[in-house]
Amino acid sequence: MFKRSFRSHQDHIRVDKTHRLKKQGSVRDPTKLSKLQRSLNHEQHDVSMTQPVAPSPIVTITIGREGRLFAAHEDVLRQAPFFEAACREHFSDAQSRKISLPEEEPEVFSAVLEYLYKGDYYPRLIHNRHRNSWELEDHQPTTKSPRPSPNPAHNGGGQTPAVDAAVYLSSIDADILRDTVVYCAAERYGLEELKRLALRKQGLQAGIDVGTILRSAQYAYAHTPDSDSRLRAHYLALIIRCRKTFKRSGTMQAEMEAGGSKLFFDLFVAMCNHLDDVIDVTNARTPKTV
Repeated sequence: MFKRSFRSHQDHIRVDKTHRLKKQGSVRDPTKLSKLQRSLNHEQHDVSMTQPVAPSPIVTITIGREGRLFAAHEDVLRQAPFFEAACREHFSDAQSRKISLPEEEPEVFSAVLEYLYKGDYYPRLIHNRHRNSWELEDHQPTTKSPRPSPNPAHNGGGQTPAVDAAVYLSSIDADILRDTVVYCAAERYGLEELKRLALRKQGLQAGIDVGTILRSAQYAYAHTPDSDSRLRAHYLALIIRCRKTFKRSGTMQAEMEAGGSKLFFDLFVAMCNHLDDVIDVTNARTPKTV
């Protein structure tokens, strides 16, 4: 008798539970259904993402007068507005993916291409955790502020000369600071982040001779628009800060006598403004008398 009652109780539980499940299944909750649909869509999206993606086409770029060849993925090049427009206009035929830049320097384009792939170019910008400062790769740390050298043999007051700081440009037959050239290239290609990176790196250079600095400043003025004053202001501040070195330089004297460029006009105005600021500060500290 006890067994029959126990079984009867179990059968009652099963029936009641089945009834509740059927009742719950008959009610369709719109919120739960929408969540389920989103979940299924997300799973389908994940499955589609795992499908193999066709590789980006390779573009051949001919650089410089000698026609040096570079190869890059089209989607990497399209990060730059200049190449985005070039790819859109020139690639009507899928087989002729070629771009020619006869006025570009191979070493400069190599730095730009390295940035497009890696987000930086040699020498890379590295954070020194011990000093809590930013330094250039392969450069020995220095505690002194960057100052130009009066001549190539002098290394700027005991500082380590910058590694690969200058690059030879065949177009002007002279050495120009690499970061200045990269900055100007970034201006042409529409890469604002690369311009900021190059300017930041240039501020870390040291041990550069006066002749290279002046040529680089003139190059910056010739290859940047008047609306972009960041790189120009860097050179004006550098020359003013190191005016004693430049004043003693015969190179500076020759350049000033040859003059006539916007660089030296801006330098004159900046020097006048600097003197005005010094005079204003001095007058503010000195009691005025009638």
